[in-house]
Amino acid sequence: MQDDLAFVILILGRLLLGGFFVAAGIHHFFVIVPITDAIEARGVPFAKWVLFSGSVLQIAAGLLLMLGLFVAAAAFGLIIFTLAASVMLLNFWDMEGTARDSAIDSWKSNMAIIGGLLIAAAGAM
Repeated sequence: MQDDLAFVILILGRLLLGGFFVAAGIHHFFVIVPITDAIEARGVPFAKWVLFSGSVLQIAAGLLLMLGLFVAAAAFGLIIFTLAASVMLLNFWDMEGTARDSAIDSWKSNMAIIGGLLIAAAGAM
């Protein structure tokens, strides 16, 4: 009985975590211009390509996580993506005031998401 509950919790966790990335990746295709502008403002070359490839990665890896396929690889791919996106777009070290506070809060959330991804990867190993 306890193993059944653990399995249900594991599946629910993967669905929620993977679904978060799938939804975010799909959303990017509806806000291409502002996100591309933000990426370009950080000096990243080929901003549209970076956005497109990152969004495809989010969707594909999120789906793999949700389906329980290649979970560790999908989780590590999403960890790298989350770290890269955080460095590119949440440069709190260059900000002041409420913008800095908001970026720091987003960093904290991203670190918590990475924690969840590490747990998912460990559970699949």
